Parts: sequence; structure tokens; C-alpha cells
Amino acid sequence: MRRPTESGQLWRQVLFFLPAPIPILAVVALMVGGRFSAPGVTILLSGSVAVASLLLAVMVQPTPLPEGLSAEASVRRSLHRFRQITALRIALALTPVVVGAGSSIAGGGMFPLLAALVLAWPQLVLASPTFFTITRARRAMEGWGTKAYLWAALAQPAPVEWPIVTPLAARYRAWRAGRGPVRGAGSADSGSAAESADSDHGTDDDDSRLLSDSGLPERLAVTSAYPKAEPSHVIPGFAVSSMPAQARRILRSTRPQRRKNGPGRGSPRPKAPQTKN
Repeated sequence: MRRPTESGQLWRQVLFFLPAPIPILAVVALMVGGRFSAPGVTILLSGSVAVASLLLAVMVQPTPLPEGLSAEASVRRSLHRFRQITALRIALALTPVVVGAGSSIAGGGMFPLLAALVLAWPQLVLASPTFFTITRARRAMEGWGTKAYLWAALAQPAPVEWPIVTPLAARYRAWRAGRGPVRGAGSADSGSAAESADSDHGTDDDDSRLLSDSGLPERLAVTSAYPKAEPSHVIPGFAVSSMPAQARRILRSTRPQRRKNGPGRGSPRPKAPQTKN
């Protein structure tokens, strides 16, 4: 749960939504008064939706990767498609819960929701990044012959974040920082003029400091200090070429070339013979 990798991030998403049906079950039990019996139509509705979502979660797989991808592009696309399929399976697992809750409220009993929960909770197991799930997704991505580096993609570093909780905590901290006590307002106003003067005075120094050796700012200049990204930096054990790739020389002719008639064009029209008087 605390691993700072892409695989840990997907595990946190699945584990966050795992107890989500419990509050819904408690609210529905309070609304129907704890009764279990419900009309058969509502039970059939929630059960059919749960079975359909379970079949979709089992059968749906990522689309194959296109041919001719490099190793780095394969890592990025494999991770993106596996994220999409995980989010889709989580949504398919929560859909029967919502439909079952509505059917229970409409029928006045808890049987529709319980039938949906029995088939909805196992779907979260299919959404979790287990060995079985990752292997099936990797084989589906390699359907057209392109190598899918899905294991290397899931081992990439990622921040430890929780869905919904981490964005709300960040907004709360920003709100607390913006709502902090304002002290020394007069001194702040007097200091702002000095800061603006210092910023105007230091504009030239900043510009000269931002300029690199090539005459461009650092955000636009491309330096040779960083090596070119290779697949060995992304995938462990990838062979590295010892000789750098040389650019192919393009020969250009300075002489203007005459346009020749193509094979599909006919020969030039012959001139009419001149008659002598």
C-alpha cells in the first residue's frame, strides 16, 4: 500500500473503493427499515446488471499495441492502457452496487442490494494488479507482435497518493495557507515598493544569469550534459550499443536539375515540317 510505484498507486485505488459498498448498505438498511423481502422484479434487475458487469470485467482486455513502437513508447502506452482498464473495472464493480441500492429502495427490501454485492465485490479482485491480471493484460497488448514492457512500466516511481483523499487534503492545506492571519499590513505595503524596485534593478542580472552559453534562456537551451534517453534507463538489462549512431550524410547537388518526362508521359510533340515555296 505504501510502495512509491505505479503498481502501488493502482493497489491504493482498488483498496480505497473496496469498503465503499458498506456505507451504502447501511444507508439502504435504514431507509427500508431492515426488511429483506422485495419484489422479484427488483431482484432480477439488480442481479442481471451484476452478472453483466461481471462478464464484462472478465472479458474486457486492453487493445493491442501498434507495430513499430520503441521500448520507451511501449512502456508509456502499456502503463496508460493498464490504468484505463483498471479504472474501467472499478467502475464496473461499483455500477451493480448503485443499481442494487436503487432497486432495494424501490422494492422496500435489501435482497436486491445483497444480490448485487455478492457479484460486485469479486470484481474488485479482477481490477487489482495481481500477477494473473497483469499477465493477461500484457498478452492482450502483445496481440500484434509488439513487445509490451508492462512489468517495467508498473515498476516506475510514482507519488504515494490516495483517490479523493489526497486532492481534498491539498485543497484544505491551500485554504488554510490563504486564510492565515495577516500581520504587519503596513510594513508589507512599505516593503512591496522596495521589492518592486529591487526586482526592476535586478532584471538585467537575472536575464544575464538565465542566458546560457548558446545565447538562449535555460528553459529553451538544449545542453549536451544529459545523455540521450535510452531503453536501458527504463528497462533493466536492456542492451546498450557501444558505438553512437552516426547521422547519414545527405548529398545535395548545387546544379539545377531539369525536369524529365516521366514514364507515364508521352514524348514531346514533333514539330511540323516546313514546306518550301
